[in-house]
Amino acid sequence: MAVWDPTRYLQFADDRARPFLDLIGQIPINPTSVVDLGCGPGHLTKHLRALWPAAEILGIDDSAAMVDRAIRDNTDAHANYDVADVSHWAPHRPVDLMISNAMFQWVPDHLDVIDRLLGHLTDGGAFALQVPNNTEAPTHSALADLAATEPYVGAFGDLRALPRLDAVMYLDFFTARGYHANVWETTYFHVLDGPDPVFDWMSGTGARPYLQALPDDLRRQFANDLKQRFAEAYPSRDCGTVLPFRRTFAVASRR
Repeated sequence: MAVWDPTRYLQFADDRARPFLDLIGQIPINPTSVVDLGCGPGHLTKHLRALWPAAEILGIDDSAAMVDRAIRDNTDAHANYDVADVSHWAPHRPVDLMISNAMFQWVPDHLDVIDRLLGHLTDGGAFALQVPNNTEAPTHSALADLAATEPYVGAFGDLRALPRLDAVMYLDFFTARGYHANVWETTYFHVLDGPDPVFDWMSGTGARPYLQALPDDLRRQFANDLKQRFAEAYPSRDCGTVLPFRRTFAVASRR
């Protein structure tokens, strides 16, 4: 299991926040209780608070490092954070809104997990999520192709490739359970600065489990090889390095 680094993740905090803002802008209810599933370092709680000043907010994440950062930086008396694995976690009482930003792609059988969590919503509650849908992008193909070459092949054990998560899947899932489903997809064109910005981005998320699975000497070599492949796939432009990133959104509420 990867150990997440809040500082590395927050390197592109503004870019990573954009999908979350688009997601919460489509939530059709005024919740008094909110759970942020996969809250990370808690940097997005302020946006929830701006929309719902009176809500009780709980952020959960299975990374102790992320939750420690969230607690350390927290200045919101009505926001709390806890370490928990969403695969088994359940709230102590029904919740008006469960929201998740770029977390469920890491959860095996995540639709079963969401199905269970829906049973913990209040009447009229809502469930909102955003997940990457870019497994066909060069970020992922370069990573997978490099991992399949020597001397790295076989070094990653049963590391799970991230699944494709498209809007139609969520549309069918939520409507089959009697929810109104507002689903859409968006491609963001992030303009990144620095000598190896795509590697920096991916080393905080999708590439991190691969890097952490390797011993130090191979990790350095793998990182250098990956930087070269990313530089070829995403050449620098006059404006910077452009990283297209496709994401899927779903907001489910009772009809």
